[in-house]
Amino acid sequence: MAQKIRAGIIGATGYVGQRFVTLLEDHPWFECVAVCASPRSAGKRYEDACEGRWKIDREMPAYVKDMIVYGTDNIEEFCSKVDFTFCAVDMKKDEIRALEEKIAKTETPVVSNNSANRWTEDVPMIIPEINSDHAALIEAQRKRLGTKRGFIAVKPNCSIQSYVPALTPFLKNGIRQISVCTYQAISGAGKTFKDWPEMVGNMIPYIGGEEEKSEKEPLKVWGQFAGDHIELAANPVISAQCYRVAVQEGHTAAVSVSFENKPSKEEMIKTWNEFESEAVKLGLPSAPEKFLQYIDEDNRPQPALDAMFGNGMGVSVGRLRDDNIFDYKFTCLSHNTLRGAAGGGLLTAELLYKKGYIEAK
Repeated sequence: MAQKIRAGIIGATGYVGQRFVTLLEDHPWFECVAVCASPRSAGKRYEDACEGRWKIDREMPAYVKDMIVYGTDNIEEFCSKVDFTFCAVDMKKDEIRALEEKIAKTETPVVSNNSANRWTEDVPMIIPEINSDHAALIEAQRKRLGTKRGFIAVKPNCSIQSYVPALTPFLKNGIRQISVCTYQAISGAGKTFKDWPEMVGNMIPYIGGEEEKSEKEPLKVWGQFAGDHIELAANPVISAQCYRVAVQEGHTAAVSVSFENKPSKEEMIKTWNEFESEAVKLGLPSAPEKFLQYIDEDNRPQPALDAMFGNGMGVSVGRLRDDNIFDYKFTCLSHNTLRGAAGGGLLTAELLYKKGYIEAK
């Protein structure tokens, strides 16, 4: 492309914002031209605003070090510099909803990592390989907002992106019930072991709001486009438990599932390994060549070995076996700050650009 689309990052000094900074370095379609954070960081060089707080396991890209950080209290000027923006702010939900809608009304599309707008009826919640058709909801949202370009799109909760992709190919079999336990890395809370030493060798059996998200968000992802909203999937029933564990990157899910029409184990493994991704067919730069993989070894997948499958954008499945209560049980793994957060947001932006929803101002 002759000229790259100008991208901004709101919440750029946080863990997910830093991931966006690294992922946008040398991106073939997008160029990060502006960063935004809380008013306390406003006016500082990005490198100075992140001093002592850089959490990513690689050096800060040179392109962003001297950028002057905008504050969220000066959002109009920030929006004037960009064609669209990613949003990963740490604010109260009502404040995030107001901020994202304000941005959209400046005719600046927002691709959000936040949960605040996931249940706004006309806001699509997208995993590009699964429900790219939900992007059509943007037209209804623009009518409500009175915008021509501006809109909000969101990505789902990071924990569901390990097991929802693995279950999606079997919706045709009539999934009746799912019981899932997620074992979630500390980076999902924006932490490292350096700034959360209490997590070393520890586990916390509670993550605020996470179980509700894990039980409800898949029903929107699996729902049907209905013009101005998504008709939620009536089934399956999902029961979730969510735990914070002593892992830096990688959310693991232990899944038990029952079907109306039970597939064979051989069929399930073949389906996972042969899954064809629409994101790859569309040529999206961040799409992994292989979205799902089944690993035969009994002790896999493991965060240390498998979280970076597909450059951190793939989903690994293993340990498929019979269950005494459900039909089957198995294990899933995805990288939470790549597939589950910034990478998933970037892939969604690529999809929306490819479909014509994001364009230069």
